Amino acid sequence: MDTTKTTTYIYIDDQPHPIAKLEPPVVFELDTTKLVDGEHTLKIISKFENKEGIKIIPFKVQNGPHIHVDGLSDHDTINGIIPLMLNSYETGNNQSFIIKGSENPRTIPVWVWVLILSILAWGAFYSITSLMNTPQ
Repeated sequence: MDTTKTTTYIYIDDQPHPIAKLEPPVVFELDTTKLVDGEHTLKIISKFENKEGIKIIPFKVQNGPHIHVDGLSDHDTINGIIPLMLNSYETGNNQSFIIKGSENPRTIPVWVWVLILSILAWGAFYSITSLMNTPQ
């Protein structure tokens, strides 16, 4: 028996039994299709003789369609009737390209309206003061 080998156990969330028992170095493929969408924790425990090392990695799974909501953000304080624009789309199985909002129609932000109204107000003010200061 080789006493220089460590044994590594991989756990998902608070499961009592590991999903894998490995002798590193090794490449491990985590299959997220068996997990529900949401927050999870990957816990890796390595044991060598009577010593133990632990690494905990929180991650989020999104196997289902991406859902975008415009008009309500996390932890907003709201009241009354709130119009929401909803969009949902599947990103496919291609892991190297994830669409991040490029397909979502968006409302015009408030700062754009403020900028447009400020320019129009300045233009009206400039026009009126120019007309009043012209010699007749």
